[in-house]
Amino acid sequence: MKILCYDCFSGISGDMNLGAMLDLGVNKTYLIDHLNKLNLKGWKLVAKKDQRHGIAGTKVTVKQTRNEHEFRYLADIEKIINESGLDNKTKVLSKKIFMKIAEAEASVHGIPVEKVHFHEVGAIDSIIDIVGAAICYNALNPDAVHVSAVELGGGLVKCEHGMLPVPAPATAEILKGIPVKRGGVDFEATTPTGAAILAVLGTQFNSGLTLQIEKTGYGVGQKDHPDIPNLLRVYVGENDESQVGHDALLIECNIDDMNPEFFEYISEKLFIAGASDVFISNIIMKKGRPGNVLNVICETNLSEPVKNIIFTESTSLGIRTFTFRKDTLVRKFDTVQTIYGAVTIKRSYYKDIEVSCKPEFDECRKIAIEKGIPVKEVYNNIMASITKHKPHPKSHDKSGQALSQWMRKGN
Repeated sequence: MKILCYDCFSGISGDMNLGAMLDLGVNKTYLIDHLNKLNLKGWKLVAKKDQRHGIAGTKVTVKQTRNEHEFRYLADIEKIINESGLDNKTKVLSKKIFMKIAEAEASVHGIPVEKVHFHEVGAIDSIIDIVGAAICYNALNPDAVHVSAVELGGGLVKCEHGMLPVPAPATAEILKGIPVKRGGVDFEATTPTGAAILAVLGTQFNSGLTLQIEKTGYGVGQKDHPDIPNLLRVYVGENDESQVGHDALLIECNIDDMNPEFFEYISEKLFIAGASDVFISNIIMKKGRPGNVLNVICETNLSEPVKNIIFTESTSLGIRTFTFRKDTLVRKFDTVQTIYGAVTIKRSYYKDIEVSCKPEFDECRKIAIEKGIPVKEVYNNIMASITKHKPHPKSHDKSGQALSQWMRKGN
């Protein structure tokens, strides 16, 4: 099982995260090429080697090449992402991170999410930081993300409404339910952008973990401190397959008085909030009335956001929450050459034995649309190619096919 492990001993910001990702091996050209698909002008990504307290890492700075004082609403940012040339997985993940910040700002200011206008987070550099985080995450493609206790810092931070104590109100709201610590440094160590990246990507927080480290990356921050280096340390490695299982939540409710057209919208919001799965079951309720059970599977830290969506968007008056153990197969991503060109496939393993493999459906659909042929024809032809490239059950590298894929781009 491939793990991405965030060690936030000196906090996290969007640029520190990008620095750590590049230091782990994500190729800079690959990142910039994908960021250019946003079709945003007026920015430049500068990445260079730097160090803090003698520890070398990568420092990333997003420089604006023209002045911009535009405030953006969530809808403006989602429009930029939706109209970009990015793949669907990156679009969805980017919007999840922005939604996390928007919900926090809405809660802090007591206004609806759609009325939140971003200041620092709406600027080009923050858009690059957040979309870049999604691009790098999908390039690394971990099975899980573990996060240490997050250092918040100390002192005061300048916000739109004046000087406020660290953490900034939005940061504190985003990190609800996530272990934190403070006072290690005397500046804002964790920004709202950094907090949102952790809250959306993280699957376990401050948990004991046995990890075989494959590589360590350091993202260098913009600050300096005499005692604690301003670094974000991120490990990538493997843990034993017996640890694949973890506790998750099943949140469900009965609904018999709602327009069924609303289910699609609610499901989309739940997925954006981070739900692993959303499904609907038909039932017969009291007095013979037909109804539905809305079922949501999510990580334990997403309980409140999921409940908030269900109560505010549906007609349900009550919710049931169950804790259960979730066991998943180890998944590896690979690229094979087909008659349509390079296609991503997903292999699943149980106790080191491959039990299934299939192409990514989004890529099959895209090919079918471009070629004007049935998607089943595309799928079957790719499956035929997969069988030619099927490895011996014991031959796959424990570091993972996906790791090899992005490492070859940068190393």
